Amino acid sequence: MIEPELPSTAAGVATHYDELDLAYRRIWGEHVHHGYWRTGRESAAQAADALTEVVEARLALEPGQRLCDIGCGYGATAAWIAARHDVCITGFTLSAAQERIASARPSPRFTCVRRDWLHNDLADACFDRAYAIESSEHMVDKARFFTEVARILRPGGRLVVCAWLEGEGVRPWEIAHLLEPICREGRLPSMGSRADYEGLAASAGFVLTDYEDASARVRRTWTICLRRLARGLLTDPALRRLAFSRATTNRSFMLSLPRLIVALRTGAMRYGIFVWDKVSDSASSDATGRGT
Repeated sequence: MIEPELPSTAAGVATHYDELDLAYRRIWGEHVHHGYWRTGRESAAQAADALTEVVEARLALEPGQRLCDIGCGYGATAAWIAARHDVCITGFTLSAAQERIASARPSPRFTCVRRDWLHNDLADACFDRAYAIESSEHMVDKARFFTEVARILRPGGRLVVCAWLEGEGVRPWEIAHLLEPICREGRLPSMGSRADYEGLAASAGFVLTDYEDASARVRRTWTICLRRLARGLLTDPALRRLAFSRATTNRSFMLSLPRLIVALRTGAMRYGIFVWDKVSDSASSDATGRGT
């Protein structure tokens, strides 16, 4: 598990997204997540929708289900899924700026809540499905992230997670100059490996049913973001003021864009898509009985 020298907090994550709200919306668009290129000919918008489609397919949705979007951003992904399926979605975000935009969406089956996922106050077994697209990285306590998902899912429920991951066999220079700064500049309390995630999920009662290393399909995202940032600094006065103002405490995140390009190219960082099913209560009891 990679951890930055300066620890991050939930409040720090909220400040990051609130302060850089303008930059995120103008550089990333309404989906605050990577694109997914199947053919390489897709536009950035099509690729962003494609990642949503990947998550949607892996959730294996059924009419009437309740979904939890953990780290819903501006609510674009949740609204997109709710428009295509007879499901209700509750999204969680730490950001006031994101909550304001997400809550304004005209989607009657989507509700956005500004609350720390690790202190979500939800009832047990109240959701059928849950997903986290590039938000588990921001969790201060990743073990609790998984135990809370397991708690709020009904037996037989499913969790889909898209995550930035530490690559295998990472070299010291890659940690020092790529991964640790990415964590620090992006307000990630830690960056886990595939093995870390699988171990934490298993301890919480999940069974892994599918995994995709999508690094090669998503890495074009950062080249596009860097190009948009460069263009914006030349043509967008508001973005330029945000980027160069000493009052912008999170402006160092701009430095992570080239780091992310290199990290994904070298394999120091990977992009994983996990699918886990929650072990039923009876199965959990049987397993406990066999162990005694």
